[in-house]
Amino acid sequence: MSTKPVDDLTEQEADAELARLAASIAEADIAYHQKDAPEITDAAYDAMRRRNDAIEEAFPHLVREDSPSMSVGAPPAEGFAKVRHAVPMLSLAKAYTDEDVVDFLERGRRFFQRDEGLEIAFTAEPKIDGLSASLRYENGIFVQGATRGDGAVGEDITANLRTIKDIPDKLKGSGWPQTIEIRGEVYMTYAEFQALKARSAAAGGQDYVNPRNTAAGSLRQKDASVTASRNLRFFAYAWGFTTEDPAPTQYDAVQKFAEWGFAVSPLMVRAKSVDELIAQYRKIEEQRSSLGYDIDGVVYKVDQLELQRRWGFVTGEPRWAVAHKFPAEQATTTVKRIDIQVGRTGTLAPVARLEPVTVGGVVVENVTLHNEDYIAGIDSNGLPIRGDEPIDIRIGDTVVIQRAGDVIPQIVRVVLEKRPADAVPYQFPHECPICKSPATREINEKTGKEDSRRRCTGELICPAQAVEGLRHFVSRGALDIEGLGAENIELFFSKGLVRTAADIFTLRDRRPAVQQALAERREEQAKIREAASGKVRKNVRAVEDRNYEGLDKLFAAIDARREPELDRFIFALGIRHIGETTAAALARTFGTMEELIKVGKETAAAEDPKSVFPSVDGIGGTVIEALVGFFGNQRNDDVLDALLAQVNPKPYIVNVSADSAVAGKTVVFTGSLEKMTRSEAKAMAERLGAKVAGSVSAKTDILIAAPGAGSKLKTAEALGVEVISEDEWFVRVGK
Repeated sequence: MSTKPVDDLTEQEADAELARLAASIAEADIAYHQKDAPEITDAAYDAMRRRNDAIEEAFPHLVREDSPSMSVGAPPAEGFAKVRHAVPMLSLAKAYTDEDVVDFLERGRRFFQRDEGLEIAFTAEPKIDGLSASLRYENGIFVQGATRGDGAVGEDITANLRTIKDIPDKLKGSGWPQTIEIRGEVYMTYAEFQALKARSAAAGGQDYVNPRNTAAGSLRQKDASVTASRNLRFFAYAWGFTTEDPAPTQYDAVQKFAEWGFAVSPLMVRAKSVDELIAQYRKIEEQRSSLGYDIDGVVYKVDQLELQRRWGFVTGEPRWAVAHKFPAEQATTTVKRIDIQVGRTGTLAPVARLEPVTVGGVVVENVTLHNEDYIAGIDSNGLPIRGDEPIDIRIGDTVVIQRAGDVIPQIVRVVLEKRPADAVPYQFPHECPICKSPATREINEKTGKEDSRRRCTGELICPAQAVEGLRHFVSRGALDIEGLGAENIELFFSKGLVRTAADIFTLRDRRPAVQQALAERREEQAKIREAASGKVRKNVRAVEDRNYEGLDKLFAAIDARREPELDRFIFALGIRHIGETTAAALARTFGTMEELIKVGKETAAAEDPKSVFPSVDGIGGTVIEALVGFFGNQRNDDVLDALLAQVNPKPYIVNVSADSAVAGKTVVFTGSLEKMTRSEAKAMAERLGAKVAGSVSAKTDILIAAPGAGSKLKTAEALGVEVISEDEWFVRVGK
């Protein structure tokens, strides 16, 4: 992330940085919300969010369609039915200091300054570190439960939520609304987490990292009996859609939840001043280690519901609430060695292996070192990041670490006075430790600087990249092969059944080996079942037996993707810098895979690739370089040839009817679309002959504004651009 002051950014720099931030934040959201495996610290994530907001405020006309300010969380994961939230599940603004809390209260007082004598009350309660869930009750009966997802659409996990004893099937007492969505946090206690780790270790199962990720993973099990064996808990603290308010205030509403049978936090209080709020923050912070479950801050909310409605919302979060985060706990340990891991895109990610140390109730043995510049103690501009002078990290060093946001360990500083006399600077490898291909640092064509990350150039032939690449190949946005999710991809790869994408389409020929692999996994899982109760063991086995009856369906799903759409196929290849939009642009331009390969190889062989590759709107030097790297690698060509022997991508044909009302028009979509995804909307418009732009300008013909439309709507109104709703768009195009 750039450290250049926002006020000093040029428009071109701001536009480029917003693009980088959107991609980085989206990647972090998926890691945290979908995979339950965060890759960056909460502090680093929040810093990116704040930087993005600051740039958008300074350059409102550059706000992107995929802006992080327009979204919450990540799209729902595959494998579950989707649930659209009647009321969006929003995130909270963050406060890191007492001064931030004072600012929050002052903003409220300024907003209500015309209400003489008005006393604003607030609630303060622990911020539970778990997985948000929404529970729909109709006439007091629990009928549906969902995850947060991206805030607008979540995953239907009703069966799993029914196994949690803190969630009543029928509300107790009386006076509950006809329909209400109770919201809260699913979590795992320290005791249950340690017990699960012990059971898994005894059975030779997986090692669990922390309670939050384990709770999230447990809640997303396709087999509800596995969820039941994890003894998850639930705190209720809010609500979404309701036919009537539970009570006039936030505090009284939560007390109603307790009367109806929910567990609520006993540490929730009502306060009238910043001193009272911060006093409760200190009290909760002191009790933090003895609570028995993870919390990472205290949430303050305006108590009166009527005032909440009046103060309203900004994009993605309510104005009337803020989360006051706790500082990270620290500990001292030593670096035993530095290992290099290789990610899906070939990034060489250094990891420090530490002498085990307990931080915040969790044993920490590993910490990411990000990249070779980080190890050397400098940022992308060569400036020191630890102290006034560059201080590198060496094997044998004593380091101070903390779990930022109580999730990701990070090194705070190096204790130089304890550095061993024989410690030497770490030499970062220049070749992939897995496939031995060259590992390079690309040059950013706009800045002329090296990328901070060194990447393996092996791509499709690198085993370390292969599994993630295969997972991407079969994912929803790519070939979307039902039943071939991450778990089966990892299994088939480990057994040598699938090494490249082409192998997926010959799995039927190896049916006995596939059945054997599934049977062996079933036996491994049986060891873990034996550590659970007999009842759970029986239920798990019954469900798994049913799951393994669908092998023919898997083979049929694979065969159904032998003639994929060209844009999906190009995206599925996982070429760097080529997302769904760019893949569609390439498909429109070249029409067939054969033509793209022909031009790609000609470009790769040229002395000046940019002079050979045709001009394509939206495709610049970065994408051309990525295509050169892909088609210029003979090993990639071999893998692609084998794949094309199994599949036949359809030619990309755009049929624009003569009476299309939007042919030749430039359209922009903004807000949270309710009837289609953003990619579906773009594809629809393009197939009708329209051009889809990412920002509003004087050249824009139509703005389709969905709920949550922000700066683009204001810009369109100021420029006199026609603005229509999503429903009006469907009428316009005759759908």
